[in-house]
Amino acid sequence: MAKYLMLKHYRGAPAMDCPPMDEWTPEEISAHVQFMRDFAARLEESGEFVDAQGLAPEGTWVRYDGPGRPPVTDGPFAETKDLIAGWMLIDVDSYDRALELAGELSAAPGVGGKPIYEWLELRPILSAPPTTTS
Repeated sequence: MAKYLMLKHYRGAPAMDCPPMDEWTPEEISAHVQFMRDFAARLEESGEFVDAQGLAPEGTWVRYDGPGRPPVTDGPFAETKDLIAGWMLIDVDSYDRALELAGELSAAPGVGGKPIYEWLELRPILSAPPTTTS
């Protein structure tokens, strides 16, 4: 089994023909969330689900820059809060299975119940920390 992180990108990925979620009706949002729950429940049954979370739009960059220096900034970087709406962690038998699930998740319903075909970033989880050799 290999673990993969599926990052849901609503902005910052190639253009989608779908308005942002803050322009959806409450019913459209509910249908999307229910799709996500049903998808996760199916993966729980197959043993492939690890965890999933939606992310709030608020966020702050934090970096230690020495005593007395402000460690918090709101830019000028591309911020995760503008790019990542949520994530799902899966544990599957193969990369091909991870691709299959990411493709299915990409078709979650949006406006009018039509699939949004959002771009998902599929990232493998390292099985061991990177090492250096002398």
